[in-house]
Amino acid sequence: MNEFYLVWEDVQSGLYSPVVLWQLGVIAGSLLLAWSVNGALRAYVMRHAPENLKIGIGGINRVLFPLSSLLFVYTGQLVLSGWQQTNLLALASALLIAMAVIRLAVYALRYIFSPSGWLRTMESAIASAVWVVLALHLSGLLSSILSALNSVSFGIGKSEVTLLLVMQAIAIILVTLFAALWISRLIENRLMGAQQINMNVRVVLTKLVRILFVLVAILFGLSAAGLDITLLSVFGGALGVGLGFGLQKIASNYASGFIILLDDSIKIGDIMTVDVHYGVVSELRSRYMVLRKLDNTEVIIPNELLVTNVMINHSMSDRKVRVQLALQVSYQTDLELAMKLMLEAARTQERVLQEPEPNALLKGFGESGIDLLLNVWISDPENGSMTLQSEIYLDIWRAFKKHNISIPYPQREIRILNKDSGPAGAVD
Repeated sequence: MNEFYLVWEDVQSGLYSPVVLWQLGVIAGSLLLAWSVNGALRAYVMRHAPENLKIGIGGINRVLFPLSSLLFVYTGQLVLSGWQQTNLLALASALLIAMAVIRLAVYALRYIFSPSGWLRTMESAIASAVWVVLALHLSGLLSSILSALNSVSFGIGKSEVTLLLVMQAIAIILVTLFAALWISRLIENRLMGAQQINMNVRVVLTKLVRILFVLVAILFGLSAAGLDITLLSVFGGALGVGLGFGLQKIASNYASGFIILLDDSIKIGDIMTVDVHYGVVSELRSRYMVLRKLDNTEVIIPNELLVTNVMINHSMSDRKVRVQLALQVSYQTDLELAMKLMLEAARTQERVLQEPEPNALLKGFGESGIDLLLNVWISDPENGSMTLQSEIYLDIWRAFKKHNISIPYPQREIRILNKDSGPAGAVD
């Protein structure tokens, strides 16, 4: 007999009957007591617990409330079951278990993965699946559905596998996978907080930990579901052949990613030039690197290109970058004064470093004027240099106008020679 029918019998006997009232009182008291205990526990933890425990207390409290309520309901059910029916308490227990499972799954998903659209979809799917299973269980249809799934069988090699076994294997693998990802995320957080370890080494270790835990979770889930894991040898052979032929580029990118992280040639925040792209390294992934350009666009560069091609790391050992400004003055200019004004214009800029100090150089003698070169150094090349150059050029322009220093423009002298056949001064 299903749970709905038993609860309906209790309700039919009278909503205000002692049987129903006692059960409703136990449910209300359990919820109130659980809410009080959880509130007091959270207040104590926020006052006395260390900071690393305070971060997760919100999510734990969401799971602790239905579990503590379930404990109080079970206690009341044991007490009342000695002299009356407790069908309503059994229904409340099932609902609290479903709530705990949903909240635990949502908390795990939000802890493991970053917020996104598919995460909200997954949370809704898990909640719907839990409520559907609970409804089938309470209605008594779940056992019939399980029997029907168990009757459908098919062969994989020499093994006989039922549809129910496949679904159980999927469910167990998902649960173990979530648990493995949760544990690996805890370890990753501890590793990323280890300041004494190099950043790239920490990234490599976190990726290896996640891969190891996922692999162990899949193998454990298959074994727990009763499937023969030796069947994976065929899949492993096919995967190896695929990696050797069709997926060699992908495998190369992943291998190159670990090489880059281990040899410490690229770090997050480095200023790099790769091919025609100049920008700041914003992400280092297993397969690719994300380079954020100065116009805020992002370039995804496969790791294989970073290992096999020439790249420029402007900040590998030193973040200071030189910026050169070229200009030309006329031959009548006082060069010492012009170079002094150029240096003064550079030193007034906040981004220009005083060490190394700016310098002005005589580059050469051109056709139209004397070529000068101003060198300045900055420590924030990720912010670009065009604005800085524009401001320095404007200051130089104002200083040159104030001291009557002219910037020449190209001039050409044209001579027209007369031919012997024509009159003097005539041009053919």
